[in-house]
Amino acid sequence: MKTIFDKSTYEEINQRLNVLSPETKAQWGVMNAPQMLAHCFEGLKIATGEVKRPRIFIGRILGPLFKNDFLNDKPMKKNSPTDAAFVITDKREFNTEKEKLTGALKRFYDGGEKGATTHPHFFFGNLTQQEYGVLVYKHLDHHLKQFGA
Repeated sequence: MKTIFDKSTYEEINQRLNVLSPETKAQWGVMNAPQMLAHCFEGLKIATGEVKRPRIFIGRILGPLFKNDFLNDKPMKKNSPTDAAFVITDKREFNTEKEKLTGALKRFYDGGEKGATTHPHFFFGNLTQQEYGVLVYKHLDHHLKQFGA
């Protein structure tokens, strides 16, 4: 199972991020490239503990049922549901969003597993720091595939 804390996986994600441009089109979904970068940055803030959202009711019920689907080797499904707090619809500047995401990703990687939050995930509940590393990788992988990277 890939984790963002593995050096080669981290480097792979960065290489794929560098393929993107402001004009890169999504193969599915409604976000453009800058919005996707902002969306991924917001998700990363959960993993770092910068943002600590309380558990949501539906997550308490469904989170345990879906947790393993998001922590295995199978890619995330296209058009997977997105919590409203992570929907980015306003105009974003590509280079600014890329810089924010890559900077936060580097800090997360450099901090290692111990730098991941121990705060429960708002949907999945308790995750280990290792599981946060897997989830960050899968989320980025999903959206990079969305943009053909």
